[in-house]
Formats: sequence, C-alpha cells, structure tokens
Amino acid sequence: MRVFLTFIAGLLALPVQFVSGTQSADEIRDSLRAHDRAVHLHDIWVRDPYIILGADGYYYYTGTTQMPEQQGTGDAKFNTGLGKSSLVGWHVQAWRSKDLIAWEVLGSVYTLKDGIWFQTERARFDGTPENQWRLWAPELHWLGSRWALVHTTPTPVRSSNLSLTRGAKLDGSWENPMGTNIAHRHDPSLFKDDDRTWWMLWGATEIAPLKPDFTAFAAEPTRIGPSGETAKMGHEGCLMRKLGSKYVLFGTGWSTGQMRKGSYNLYYATADKITGPYSERKFAGRFIGHGTPFQDKDGRWWCTAFYNADVPPLSSEGIQTRDLSETAQTINRQGLTLVPMDIRAADGDVVIRALDRRYASPGPDERQDFTSVAR
Repeated sequence: MRVFLTFIAGLLALPVQFVSGTQSADEIRDSLRAHDRAVHLHDIWVRDPYIILGADGYYYYTGTTQMPEQQGTGDAKFNTGLGKSSLVGWHVQAWRSKDLIAWEVLGSVYTLKDGIWFQTERARFDGTPENQWRLWAPELHWLGSRWALVHTTPTPVRSSNLSLTRGAKLDGSWENPMGTNIAHRHDPSLFKDDDRTWWMLWGATEIAPLKPDFTAFAAEPTRIGPSGETAKMGHEGCLMRKLGSKYVLFGTGWSTGQMRKGSYNLYYATADKITGPYSERKFAGRFIGHGTPFQDKDGRWWCTAFYNADVPPLSSEGIQTRDLSETAQTINRQGLTLVPMDIRAADGDVVIRALDRRYASPGPDERQDFTSVAR
C-alpha cells in the first residue's frame, strides 16, 4: 500500500513529516532490518541525495531539489534537472529522521542568498530571473559546534559556496569564511581525517586541506585518482571515506564513458595516504552514481540512489544482462532509494559491493573491464 502522511505544522502545532513511497512504514522497517534489498523511501524529486548521521542521533538528508512549489506537479516528476527545461531550484531543503522511515521536514535551511556570491555579484543575480538560479549537490557536515555546507552552482554565477552556521542549529544564519576564494569547484565535498584536519575534494578529483578556521586552504591542491588504464574516477560526485587505515575515494561516471549513455555508476579506489597513490578503479555499484555511502545506527552500510535517466524507470527483470548504452537509463524510481552495501576490510584492502544483485555487478554496457581488478 502506498503511504503518504503529511501533517501541517500550522494546524497541528507539530513538525511537518512525511512517510512516502510504495511501501508502508512497517514494510520499510522490515526491509531496513533485512539489509539485502534496495528500499524506496519516498517519491519526492531529488538528485545527488546526501545522508549523514548526526551527533544528536538524527539522520540528516538533503540533495539537489526543485523549489517546494514545484514538487508533485506532473511536469516536475521526470524532469532531468538539466538544460533550459531544468526545474532545479536555489534552496537547500533538508529533512531529519530518527529511523530512516519518518522524516521531519526542516524546510529551506539555506539559499543562494546566504552565499558569498549574492553579496559580491548582486548585479548578476538581479539580472537573472530567479527561476534560472540553480543550486546543486549540497552536503551538510557537523563540525562539532556548528554545521558546514558546501555546494556547486552554474548560474547566476558559476561558483561554489563553503558556508558555516553561526550556531549549532540549521536555522538559516550563515557566514562565508572563505569568501570568494572558494571560486568554482564542481561538486565540492568535505572529509575529516583522523588528525581532525578537514579536507575539500572537488571535480574528479582535486583535494586540499583547509585551515582550522575554514578561511583558506592550508596547502596547494593535489590531483588524485586511480592508477591503471582508468586514470579518473569519473566526472563528478567524488567523496572520501576512511576505513581502518585505508582512504577510499569514491567517484561517479557513466558506464559507457560517454555522457548520459548507459547507467550512472559509483566507483572507488583505495590508498594508504590521502594524497595517494591510489589503486585501480574498482566497481562499487550500478545505478548508484553520486550516491552517499553511510552507516546506520547498527553499523550497516547503505548508499543513497536516485532516478537519473532520459527514459522512465526500467523493470529490473533481467537487468543484469541488459545493455543500456543507447541512452541514460536506470531502475531507480523517482525519489530516494537506499541500496544495502557490504563495505569491509579484507586482505589488507577494502572490499565494497552492493548486496542487492540488481546493483551489484557491471552491465554489458560497462566500458571498463573489471575482471582483472581485485575485488
């Protein structure tokens, strides 16, 4: 049974919440416990979904979203978010949950007007209709006493922002300690190392440590990437995790190596030092490109996934042997999907694989030959 519960805060004096998707709350709970099959949590339009488990016991969720007033309309449902017809908005919408099932709507916690570029390039903003402002791939990071947010944007100013809350709440009060020196860095991501140094990653892939006050980089950027015949992680959506003593660099690319042809996949490479050298590029999962690997409260790994295609979602029947190279295709429905992952140390390295067989293996349209890459 499809469940959709919305409680209007103004009427009930409670936070707005939703439980949405094709499964009931009990069915979602059972699927999360089983940890063996992808779980579709909701059908609200999103790209680049990002989830982090906060220090307060809440999961925080955000991503590239449309403006609130567009959500649920017919035109919006399968909008790719690309090109002149894009319906991507300029707000960061956020949710939080104690159990990954019922989500409290936090609303628009940040907009482009909170960033440095609205202050320094106001004429560019004033000269661009608001429906052409775009905010992509936001991430939220808890710094210990306040939040950090990074994102990329193509218009009105091709740029990025690194913004910090002035207090512990996601309440819309932000400062921009790096100023315009953040410049444009495609899909920026933050990573905290064991020595408490924060690093920024962007593109595919450059990395640099940040000063403790986030006002500048502490060293010049370093280019990192896999060794072997595939010297790039992909073209976007890179992030870092550390498992034991190994740094794990994740990156996103299309299976065919051509833009918007095939499946949108997640890859990884490992290293003993954050600046490399890194291993050959390995396969993490099909259809989970620009997803976020995260651990739940029981230590189980998941990766977020979303609809990214030029045709409606495919049936998963026989998908493992189906060539998808004709155009951008996926089995993911619109909204947020969680894919169970096996991520563990093995034989001095890290092994990563999707536990749902529909996501676990490269398809016949995969350009890279993974048979020679140790899993």
